[in-house]
Amino acid sequence: MKIFIVTAALVLIGFVTTAQVNAEQAAPEILLPDVNDKAISLSSLKGKVVLIDFWASWCGPCRASIPGVIDLYNKYKDRGFEVFGVSIDTKKKDWIKAIASDRITYTQVNDKAGWYSKTAEKYGVNEIPNTFLIDKTGKVVAVNLEGEQLDSKVKELLK
Repeated sequence: MKIFIVTAALVLIGFVTTAQVNAEQAAPEILLPDVNDKAISLSSLKGKVVLIDFWASWCGPCRASIPGVIDLYNKYKDRGFEVFGVSIDTKKKDWIKAIASDRITYTQVNDKAGWYSKTAEKYGVNEIPNTFLIDKTGKVVAVNLEGEQLDSKVKELLK
C-alpha cells in the first residue's frame, strides 16, 4: 500500500508543475483515435459548444459523473452542443467496455498513455474527472463546472 501511495504521489507531482488551461484561452488542439481507431480532432467541432471531459474507466468519480454528462448532452445536442470525451485508459478494451456499459453516445477518444498523456499534460489535467467548456469559437469559457452551473452556461452559450 505504501508503494502505491508513493508512486501515485510521484505521478501527481509531475502534473502539478503543468499549468492548467484557463478560461479565456484558446482550447489546445486534440487529435486522438476513437473506438474505431479513426483520428478525431477537437477542431472538427468548431462552431459548436463543446464540453471536453477527461476521464477513465477505472475512475469512480468519473463514472459517477457520466449520467449527468449524458443527460446534458441529450438535452442540448440538437442545438449545437457536443461532448468530447477524452479517456486516459491504457487498456482499450476497458475503455470500450465502459462506453458500452454507461451507454455513452457522444464523441469518445482515447489517449492510451494514461497519466503520461500528452493531451492531459497540454491541458494541465492533474486529476480526473476534469472538464473544459469551449464556446463556438474554440475558446475555453469555464473549467470544471458541474450541475446547474454547467447547464446554465451551456444554455447561455447556445443562444
